[in-house]
Amino acid sequence: MFFFTIIYELNNFKNTLIFNTFIKKFQKRMSYYKIENLEQYFKHYNKSIREPRKFWGKIAEENFTWYQQWEKVVDFNMGDAEVKWFTEAKVNITKNCIDRHLSKRGEKTAIIFEPNDPSENALHITYNELYERVSKMANVLREQGVRKGDRVCIYLPMIPELAVAVLACARIGAIHSVVFAGFSASAVSARINDCECKMVITSDGGYRGNKNIDLKGIVDEALETCPSVTKVLVVKRTNTQIKMKEGRDEWLQPLLDSAMDNSVAEIMDAEDPLFILYTSGSTGKPKGMVHTTAGYMVYTAYTFKNVFNHEENDIFWCTADIGWITGHSYILYGPLLNGGTTVIFEGVPSYPDFSRFWDIIEKHKITQFYTAPTAIRSLAKESLDYIQKYPLKSLKVIGSVGEPINEEAWHWFNDHVGDKRCPVVDTWWQTETGGIMISPIAFVTPTKPTYATLPLPGIQPVLMDEKRNEIEGNQVVGSLCIKFPWPGIARTIWGDHQRYKDTYFSAFPGKYFTGDGALRDEVGYYRITGRVDDVVIVSGHNLGTAPIEDAINEHPAVAESAIVGFPHDIKGNALYGFVILKETGEVRDRSNLSKEINQYISDHIGPIAKLDKIQFVSGLPKTRSGKIMRRILRKIAEGDLSNFGDTSTLLNPEIVEEITKGKI
Repeated sequence: MFFFTIIYELNNFKNTLIFNTFIKKFQKRMSYYKIENLEQYFKHYNKSIREPRKFWGKIAEENFTWYQQWEKVVDFNMGDAEVKWFTEAKVNITKNCIDRHLSKRGEKTAIIFEPNDPSENALHITYNELYERVSKMANVLREQGVRKGDRVCIYLPMIPELAVAVLACARIGAIHSVVFAGFSASAVSARINDCECKMVITSDGGYRGNKNIDLKGIVDEALETCPSVTKVLVVKRTNTQIKMKEGRDEWLQPLLDSAMDNSVAEIMDAEDPLFILYTSGSTGKPKGMVHTTAGYMVYTAYTFKNVFNHEENDIFWCTADIGWITGHSYILYGPLLNGGTTVIFEGVPSYPDFSRFWDIIEKHKITQFYTAPTAIRSLAKESLDYIQKYPLKSLKVIGSVGEPINEEAWHWFNDHVGDKRCPVVDTWWQTETGGIMISPIAFVTPTKPTYATLPLPGIQPVLMDEKRNEIEGNQVVGSLCIKFPWPGIARTIWGDHQRYKDTYFSAFPGKYFTGDGALRDEVGYYRITGRVDDVVIVSGHNLGTAPIEDAINEHPAVAESAIVGFPHDIKGNALYGFVILKETGEVRDRSNLSKEINQYISDHIGPIAKLDKIQFVSGLPKTRSGKIMRRILRKIAEGDLSNFGDTSTLLNPEIVEEITKGKI
């Protein structure tokens, strides 16, 4: 009866206040936050392109806790690479990750910690416990003199303290800079010095499979050249003997034991930096990408919710390391902003054997599993027995990240992990984008092997030709750019906005250039074809070739080097080095030299950057201006010897044949 009364009233009073109020309430309930089907995706997508301010404003208003509303949803000038979201708004991301969940989800598990050793008990940390842990850590940081805007370097294994340290920095307004715990001392010191960190948080060591890594030793070596660091807090994990420098180093646990278990979150401006994360650039010096608070918060929460079809009782596992952007966005911030349960795994997929991933999925009843093509390919070459003894029935979504996934790996993943019933979300995004940009939405977008499919709402991809013209239509290939800002975009490179502008906004003025090539198929689906610059993705890690070459060239026997990528069955890409020796090096044993060169790389950058192949050459193909023609070297490394294009412009065209004959 009540329903018919409403209908009657609506028919008779369409222009009345009652009707307007009803409509407003109804519209309010029609949230843009969750996409339920393909029709809704197109509706939301079109809305986000037509009225981006309304679209993002509504999502931000309805799904987050703010101290103060914004004046403008977005303010930008793409020509000057200036972007601001939610201007003048006040917020703290940890209030949204933790505090606001406490009344309803206080006893819900926020983090499951799965240790390296399967015989060690997993740890379940509730939202209430996480609040206490983060509060204690925040109070310790404050007591140690860390203030809003200070930079804190975090160099820790994948243990709960890593998550807690990150969130504690965000709580007090300190800028966290996590460095992947596989990097060498010189790579750590370069990052610390670039942003002038005040403090380092590390551990006595870390477990990785059957290895014990001396993290504190690496930090000690790094800090020999880091004058800005005044304090090192050390987590006890491996109980190994380490050196503690008096006045600088302190064990963390006693400080936590005496700290208060509640804390007031710092009120942050929307555009205050949240973190700096370094990416290897093709130009040598690592780039400190700066992500700010509000836009990143809104974007990671929204993309996590939709891409993975997150629901209240899900158990989400992303196998990345928090030292990479994937870990920041989809181990920590994305899941916690949505009140989810996220898994932190300390170990590796091969320890104690190749069934470890499947064992963890079964053990914790994982619902979404997000990993890299490298891991998929390495597990696919092992016996199916490892996976077939696990039913994996809890899984509902499986995802891939880090690099384009090849067709064979896609099918293996779909067939054996997803059992052909879990959508495969092949996600494309970057450190610079903050969150997923182009991807299927689970249970919404029809998937296609090797295709990232469609852009998420708010993302406007375009393909550009060499003359800087936009390529219209479908079945085309070009350089992938984005022509309107999104909330998660990095705002700058720490201390060098000009470099940020030159790197991302100069190649195609007025657009963000991703550095990737892409094709758009007959229905408008996107497939990422790979880097168009001198960055090689090895096992999901973006490795700039310039810093690797710099490391090689420091070897006393080396005169010059050039690095390119080539396809690899497991890693996706591997590194091929062309090395010119000095006269003194010519008489040396080549096998020993190769080992020494890789050791130099390992010491300067880390083991992930080692070369799979090293070819010693008498020269490199160069233009008359002295630029190395890497295009030719890439073709040789890939085994494509059919067409090198016009080599007449080279200073030394004869060298091409010599290198080709010596190919490994």
